[in-house]
Amino acid sequence: MKFLDLDPIARVAGTVKMPGSKSISNRVLLLAALSRGETRVKDLLDADDTQVMLEALGRLGVRIERRANDSVLVHGVGGNFPVKSAELALGNAGTAFRPLTAALAFAGGEYRLSGVPRMHERPIGDLVDALRRLGARIDYSGTEGFPPLVVHAGRIRAGDKVRVQGEVSSQYLSALLMALPMTGARTIVEVEGELVSKPYVEITLNLMRRFGVNVVQKGWSSFVVPGASYSTPGEIRVEGDASSASYFLAAGAISGLSGGGPVRVEGVGGASIQGDVQFAQVLERMGASISMGEDWIESTAGREARARGKLKAIDADFNHIPDAAMTAAVTALFAEGPSTLRNIAGWRVKETDRLRAVATELRKLGAGVEEGADTLRITPPAALRTATIDTYDDHRMAMSFSLAALGGIRVRINDPACVGKTFPEYFKVLASISRRVPA
Repeated sequence: MKFLDLDPIARVAGTVKMPGSKSISNRVLLLAALSRGETRVKDLLDADDTQVMLEALGRLGVRIERRANDSVLVHGVGGNFPVKSAELALGNAGTAFRPLTAALAFAGGEYRLSGVPRMHERPIGDLVDALRRLGARIDYSGTEGFPPLVVHAGRIRAGDKVRVQGEVSSQYLSALLMALPMTGARTIVEVEGELVSKPYVEITLNLMRRFGVNVVQKGWSSFVVPGASYSTPGEIRVEGDASSASYFLAAGAISGLSGGGPVRVEGVGGASIQGDVQFAQVLERMGASISMGEDWIESTAGREARARGKLKAIDADFNHIPDAAMTAAVTALFAEGPSTLRNIAGWRVKETDRLRAVATELRKLGAGVEEGADTLRITPPAALRTATIDTYDDHRMAMSFSLAALGGIRVRINDPACVGKTFPEYFKVLASISRRVPA
């Protein structure tokens, strides 16, 4: 399907079960593969990015059995991939490409890693530099500092101290942390610059503990990785995706302005290890009424917002929840006055240059937009304009901008299939809780 037309949505209300978290799914798959023993992974996300990781691990000799109800049984290889020469096509999955680069640098084989053209535009030089300092042999087969890569067997200097940049992507640090136990030696990782997206590193550390490796953290600038092996927890459940939950929570708040809502998401809540659950706090600042349990969150408009018929504008730092920040950008269309999103420079190296893309598509809807180096200031229009939204092969562009249909307009989403990266059933699920405006 080249496009999907979303008719105006009068209101949304209901309950949605979230698919598994992409960030947790791909980390768990890699850690289970590197462990000794078998790991049953329950509620695994079934989407493009996890398929990429599953296929790559299979090519590396990891046996994975698919079971019913989105679960798999991973037969761990104890840190030693059986296949020592492989070519891996990793699409545009950063949560597969970066960690596998680090793990394969210590695997003692010859590997070629490539992706789609956009992946070859996403920087990886800071991670490669860190791995080379440890003795890894990695060549660029295209542009210096970017994929595709060729990883050779190197003479790893186990137990060394290593530095990695933290200002571009937290995935570089996460990749190093997960791979370093393969060296069998205690290693100190020092972060240079301000670490972005810290909650994603917290996910990494939490899951490493579940697999028996406890990293000693000294603030956000130093991490001590022990020379320990991963061991299976036996069974692990993947939480629902908090980033995907943000669209439905925002929809509940927006729809509540005109008598709709509430919307409840299940599978993610107060017990979550994901930083994007903090998006609920952003919505509260905007005037939403939020309820939360360990495994669920519910959203609608608060009393004052209902009375005004508008949410409150915000001025906030989104460095810690960059994915949910895209949801906030579209939600700002329903606020009273201009909103400013700060510290979002990391958007520029995602699936697309999200800062530019979000600014461009908001303007189509009639918003006034000021784009800075790491900021976005959004002034809502008096009335939203019908628009055709380009998605730039970016799943979060498609899902975020679908919320504009709650503004009483028809929205055309180009390339809706891009949501397959993390949430293939997104538009069907949205329709299931939506009531359309009568023709």
